Amino acid sequence: MSPANRRPAGPSVIAAIHHPLRRRLIDLLGVDGPATASQLAERTGELVGNISHHLKVLAAAEVIEEAPELARNRRERWWRSARASYTWSVADADGEPAGELIATVSEERNVTYHADKVRQWFELRQEYGEDWVRAAFATDSWLVLTPERLTELSERVRDLVQEYYENPSDEESARPVYVFSHGVPARP
Repeated sequence: MSPANRRPAGPSVIAAIHHPLRRRLIDLLGVDGPATASQLAERTGELVGNISHHLKVLAAAEVIEEAPELARNRRERWWRSARASYTWSVADADGEPAGELIATVSEERNVTYHADKVRQWFELRQEYGEDWVRAAFATDSWLVLTPERLTELSERVRDLVQEYYENPSDEESARPVYVFSHGVPARP
């Protein structure tokens, strides 16, 4: 069973979430919590107008939403993550060339994004204590599976990650941790 916050993504959502700055905004809102365009501009080094534009694109795709209860006045606009995880496949495009192109480019960007997060860890791990260096992990295995069993494995991994997402650590030593996995047919 898929996690409750997982939803299928059409081409417009996929395109919205895979722009590099928009992906960073999604991450900032998801990890740090609600923020204004001005706060996000300060964190990213971008202009407020540029941030506002990208927030509107994300809101139109329902990836983020306004948090009006946080505003101190009618001019202030706060944004928060819609807390959804998205799933898509090139197969979902049903042979439609534009949809296939968007899904394919997004898959490639995802792999680059994942690798960049690992490279970032390699560059910054000296700033963390030995306990974090020992806790960080990478794993890979060759399995022999049918498509049905690969789907089962995918769902079990997602469910496990969802369990940790729904029950975050509240200790002072807790930090954001980026977790990803891939299971793809391949050849040695």
